[in-house]
Amino acid sequence: MKYMLLMQFSAAGTDFPSIDTWTPDEIAAHLGFMREVNGKLAADGEWVQGEGLGGPQQARIVRAGAGGAPVVTEGPFAETKEFLAGWWIVDCETPQRAVEIAAHISTAPGPGGRPLNMPIEVHPVMSAPPQEM
Repeated sequence: MKYMLLMQFSAAGTDFPSIDTWTPDEIAAHLGFMREVNGKLAADGEWVQGEGLGGPQQARIVRAGAGGAPVVTEGPFAETKEFLAGWWIVDCETPQRAVEIAAHISTAPGPGGRPLNMPIEVHPVMSAPPQEM
């Protein structure tokens, strides 16, 4: 079954300092960890897809306005405490395996090399409505 793993960062910097305050070596260690995770998932046949995302300053919220015309709100969004920083789609044998992968990703190094323990949401990717529907 496929699962989407969503990596959240805190816009307020309450969980850990904003990445724009990290040293180049800290950023390199973090990105190196992510490349290792992706490589291992690919080697294990669990990798489907994944990407890092631009920060909230680059994000846009789009709603349909009058006549369906786009109404765009640009970030950062004051009401946002966390933002989506990246995602993976993995194909695992069990939900427990998806949770194990998410827990490992959560340990990505941050400032001083300490594990960030950032929240990773785990969502099953639905190919059809649940059977009870």
